[in-house]
Amino acid sequence: MDAMAASLTDDLLNQLQGQPLAEIGSQLGLSPSQATGAVSAALPLLLGALGRNASQPQGAEALFGALQRDHSGLDIGSVLGTVMGGGGQGQQILGHIFGAREQGAAQGLGAATGLGSGQSGALLKLLAPIVLAYVSKQMMGGGAQSASPQMLGQMLGQEQQQITQQGGLGGGLLGAVLDRDGDGDTDFSDLIGLAGTFLGGRR
Repeated sequence: MDAMAASLTDDLLNQLQGQPLAEIGSQLGLSPSQATGAVSAALPLLLGALGRNASQPQGAEALFGALQRDHSGLDIGSVLGTVMGGGGQGQQILGHIFGAREQGAAQGLGAATGLGSGQSGALLKLLAPIVLAYVSKQMMGGGAQSASPQMLGQMLGQEQQQITQQGGLGGGLLGAVLDRDGDGDTDFSDLIGLAGTFLGGRR
């Protein structure tokens, strides 16, 4: 099995366990279980959308350049500290990741997890710089000389495929957001059933 057999989403979620998740939950007013559930849904959405963008050569090249320029060599702990302080350019990053689907992404995450759209949008803004720092670190893992836009596109494309194949809340949310055709509000009600006891029952 190659190294990509391990899900990037699961690996990053594992790295956020403990203090990082506690800080994110505290910032957004969520309980520990709510924070874990919300981040578990948001990470596949962000990574899957990056995979969609990087599936086009120009998208992979643009993302590769941004990672090298702005997100290279950063560890998750330092990025978390920056975003907690209001930095990290999360809003701009979300605009690049989702484009016109940004509001739909926040709405979908809110519907799927029971968060308000303000909380879900804030969560995506917090996580976006962390996700890019993580992807940059993964990409440079074999040494900067072996990194390329093509390698980045392949790595994120495999992750998007895994998320879609696994289905569940992350895959369902990703599909609902990315498949929007821009003709108005998307009905995310089918995701609410997927959530089930996702955030520990009723709020």
